[in-house]
Amino acid sequence: MSNSAAGGGSGSGNGKGGKEGGKGPGQSENALKRKRGTFSKDLRLMMYGFGDDPDPLPETVQLVEDILLEYITEMIHKAQEVASKRGKLTTEDIMFLVRKDSRKFARVKELLAMNEELKKARKAFEVDEEKLATEE
Repeated sequence: MSNSAAGGGSGSGNGKGGKEGGKGPGQSENALKRKRGTFSKDLRLMMYGFGDDPDPLPETVQLVEDILLEYITEMIHKAQEVASKRGKLTTEDIMFLVRKDSRKFARVKELLAMNEELKKARKAFEVDEEKLATEE
């Protein structure tokens, strides 16, 4: 994710400030303010893990979070454009967008595989619980 946050700001210098769909500047800024704080705890830990101070400045965390939220929003808008032909947004749309960035593509594949493993483990756990309940 740090790769995304660090490299995700490119492309926002198009004069629109990364805002799409004809929205006014205030609307996008308000949306960012509403979402602020969502990733702050995780970002603090990641920043420390990458060599920052154990207690980074709140302004720094806020800036990194704003960059991250802008990147995520931009990627989802692009994915929606790709998916508009089908009318449904899927993980394959995200994979299509990051296909040229081998590190991001590999990470998406890894996370999707891990998600599938977790689903299987949860399902197996539920089956085991049902067997135990019926035996008692």
